[in-house]
Amino acid sequence: MIDLHVHSHYSDGSCSPKELVEYAATHGITAFALTDHDTIAGLDEAIAHARVFCEKCGQTSGINPVEVVPGVELSTEYNGRDVHIIGLFIDYQDIVFQNQIHTFMSAREERNIKMCARFEERGISIPITELKASAPGAVITRAHYAQYLLDRGYVKSHKEAFERYLGDHAPCFVPRDKVSPEQAISLIRATHGIPVLAHPVLYHMSNAELEALVGRLKEAGLMAIEAIYSTYSSSDTRQMQVIAKKYDLLLSGGSDFHGSTKSGLQFGTGYGSLYIHEDILDKLRAARPI
Repeated sequence: MIDLHVHSHYSDGSCSPKELVEYAATHGITAFALTDHDTIAGLDEAIAHARVFCEKCGQTSGINPVEVVPGVELSTEYNGRDVHIIGLFIDYQDIVFQNQIHTFMSAREERNIKMCARFEERGISIPITELKASAPGAVITRAHYAQYLLDRGYVKSHKEAFERYLGDHAPCFVPRDKVSPEQAISLIRATHGIPVLAHPVLYHMSNAELEALVGRLKEAGLMAIEAIYSTYSSSDTRQMQVIAKKYDLLLSGGSDFHGSTKSGLQFGTGYGSLYIHEDILDKLRAARPI
């Protein structure tokens, strides 16, 4: 069993990279991609721990070796919509790539300062220093704001936090500057990674709109599409497989696991029926640009 879309506490997940490795090793997940939002901060930790922890495989029953696929999920904008591009097998130590990731993180930092000011205008003090202290080394996302509001009694759930304050059309949300999907694809391919269109069903496009996007991104170097995903229906999966075949794209898939911030969604199995065969990973690995 594999999972090619997983988040840690370095973005908006609740688990550390070490915890993800240990869960995978004891639950039959032989490989997973750590794909935090606009950051690669957790990759060294995950890869190193997989190497050390899985030395126990020959000494302790019930522990399997785990491959950590270096990845990232880049936030882009297309026709006013958020579109996410996952990079798999990225050379995250490439200096040009690291510089660009730093630019993405700086854009988030500027957005967060503006969001804190909007909360202040509404009588809610959220010091950016406290947000950072609550998640050391992490990219601060809206999920961190939601948890802050919940912990201090301003809201009763993450859902309420987004509905009242943090959603795309809510009063405290501030959009940030984003690159285009084509720029994200180019960046990923420059590191010999595989660019994947993440969860296309979630963009709620018509068939014609989605195919226009996929066709455009294929020309820009898109190599795969997330055809298997936790919230897809069987018809959604079939539709993505048809589109993948039409545009000669590889298949990818993942749970989009975030830990406690997405209640009920499990690492590796999604909401219970998710299954991604290792053949998918083998084909992606073999296609990696040289």
